[in-house]
Amino acid sequence: MFRRILAAATILLVAAVALIAVWPQVFGLEKTFVVAQVVSLRAAAALGALLVAVGTVVLALAVRRARRFAASILVVLLAFMAATGVVLSSRGFGNEEFAEKGDYDVTVLSWNTLGGATGADSIVDLALETNADVIALPETTEEIGTAVADAMAAAGTPMQTFTTAYDNIAFARSTTLLIRVAYGPYVKEEQVGNTTVLPTVIAVPADGKGPVIAAVHPVAPIAAEMHNWRSDLEWLGSRCDEGNVILAGDFNATLDHMADYGGRRTDGDQITSLGNCVDGALATGNAAVGTWPASAPALLGTPIDHVMATAGWHFSGFRVVDDRNDAGSDHRPVVAQLTPLR
Repeated sequence: MFRRILAAATILLVAAVALIAVWPQVFGLEKTFVVAQVVSLRAAAALGALLVAVGTVVLALAVRRARRFAASILVVLLAFMAATGVVLSSRGFGNEEFAEKGDYDVTVLSWNTLGGATGADSIVDLALETNADVIALPETTEEIGTAVADAMAAAGTPMQTFTTAYDNIAFARSTTLLIRVAYGPYVKEEQVGNTTVLPTVIAVPADGKGPVIAAVHPVAPIAAEMHNWRSDLEWLGSRCDEGNVILAGDFNATLDHMADYGGRRTDGDQITSLGNCVDGALATGNAAVGTWPASAPALLGTPIDHVMATAGWHFSGFRVVDDRNDAGSDHRPVVAQLTPLR
């Protein structure tokens, strides 16, 4: 009798854990420690479940008395893997098609450079290859940003450069943003606050015409920073409520973590992901493609690097760049093309 009770309790516990891992938003747990980490690695969790399922089958074959228990666990694991597959499929495993770039389209490149480990040349090469108009560079110092701007100018694409650094000790405490000079003068906005531990750079058009552009870097959801991480996401969501905005960078968050901050349908029939911002990867079928770590297969990584924009923009292209994995950063770059709707 005790063995049956223990088996039933174990099955219920595994089922509860699987349900939370599939859709923690139901319980409001997507921003809690441990759950936040698990849900950020959906594909890896499904792979882990597959390995456990194989072990369960082996157990059932080896121990006759365990077959009923093993069968129940196997059903739960198969349901978890199927549900995870549905979620990932709905977000998209990769669609790198770009519409032909129009005169008013904006190409945004975002790359967390791991303290500039990529070097300026790698950034410039990718920026020129993608014809980037905006370059968001978390963990990138002013020195490297200036070197990138100088090289871009020499190549015929002069850029304005903005850097915010909380200190000069840790490279992660610097974020740099470059904007094509042809867009008119921009100035750094410093009156609306900032992310708490790692800096965000916000630039606004000097004449008030054009989008507010930000290179963002909320802190990662490690145990000691959960409060700051949640606060950072809420602050970024507020930035998306302020009109014409483009955000790009290392958000240290997936779409699951942002569930409380978006979910509204825009006039253009898009679904917001953060405040009034639409996520470019989700809009184009790329939101299941991981950007971190670059050392892991993209479909097993976590998609935490984003380009987002308010509803006046349509994403006419997006891709996770998968051919720079040995460039020195632990993040893959992302490139988005935005087309104004009006």
